[in-house]
Amino acid sequence: MPILDIKDLKKGYADPEGVRSLVVDVPAFSVDAGQQVALRGSSGCGKTTFLNLVAGILQADSGVITIDGEILTGRSESVRDKLRARHMGYVFQTFNLLQGYTALENVLLGMMFGKGADTERAKALLERVGLAERMHYRPRALSVGQQQRVAVARALANHPKLVLADEPTGNLDHHHADTALRLIREICSENGAALLLVSHDPKILDQFDTHFDFADINRRVRESAQ
Repeated sequence: MPILDIKDLKKGYADPEGVRSLVVDVPAFSVDAGQQVALRGSSGCGKTTFLNLVAGILQADSGVITIDGEILTGRSESVRDKLRARHMGYVFQTFNLLQGYTALENVLLGMMFGKGADTERAKALLERVGLAERMHYRPRALSVGQQQRVAVARALANHPKLVLADEPTGNLDHHHADTALRLIREICSENGAALLLVSHDPKILDQFDTHFDFADINRRVRESAQ
């Protein structure tokens, strides 16, 4: 059974005049347990919307998303939040760290939505990403690369079976981008988590054995290009 299985997924938005445009139209897509998959797509093609649908942050208009055998679509926001906390980790491009809390506290707060805070695991993850000496620093006192490492640790905190990464290297220079990608992939492998990453950078995408253009799976993008 795939860790992620999608059937007939659709999501659209209405413009100011009330005309609804389809953004995501994915007939079928899946990711196996432990698999690492990358999606290529230009800005505005709908790939972030797609990830947010998979995460349950957005509600689909129609279709079915199944995460580790549990149906995500059609559920209430609170249920989707619980399913995300139980099954998924998310590395956002902008990191989404809480500025008033330390690196350790950011990871611990992420755990509160799952099985509860585990200080020893949080510390171990921050040590694993090279922040043993900075776990009590607030984000503003960390470099961009270090903030990204906190975001990676937080995403892995609840033992997710699927990690989503939205342009996770977009705010980093070339050197730090390579380091961050290697770290994300290594930690996912160590934890047995599948990885679904989206990016527009060919240098990032070419490092994946399995990668697709978003247009390959999103019928809306494919038809717009014709």
